[in-house]
Amino acid sequence: MPDLNQVELQHLRHLIGAHETTYQKLNTYAGQAVDPQIKQIFTKSAQDALNTKQKLMSFLENNN
Repeated sequence: MPDLNQVELQHLRHLIGAHETTYQKLNTYAGQAVDPQIKQIFTKSAQDALNTKQKLMSFLENNN
């Protein structure tokens, strides 16, 4: 894969930050949810955001 340019790296870092924020918020919502189905939805969505963040991080690691 070719090296990412500076603009692409900035966008990638922004996306990583956004997915981290999403993960944290959804995790908080899951902790506050009373309904088990809602809790499960928030928990799964938080995990999906974390997984995506980790995939995006791999682009940064492979670019160094």
